Amino acid sequence: MARWFIDEKGYRRFSDSGKTAHRWVAESKLGRTLKSGDVVHHKNRDKSDNSGGNLWVFKNQKQHDKTHRRDKLRTGWW
Repeated sequence: MARWFIDEKGYRRFSDSGKTAHRWVAESKLGRTLKSGDVVHHKNRDKSDNSGGNLWVFKNQKQHDKTHRRDKLRTGWW
């Protein structure tokens, strides 16, 4: 049996806990548990790339959305 699966939004999740892999990697990188409002962002927009260097952690969704708005102005896509 696989240790993980891809959920309906395209994120890799661990089969035993249901936790997303990108949040687990971010916690490992930061050395702490993420807070409930923390948002993990894939810099290259590839949900399958959960490498530590590809992840940013924002304190809340508002900060995360701000990055997407800035990217949309710069690149034309959210």
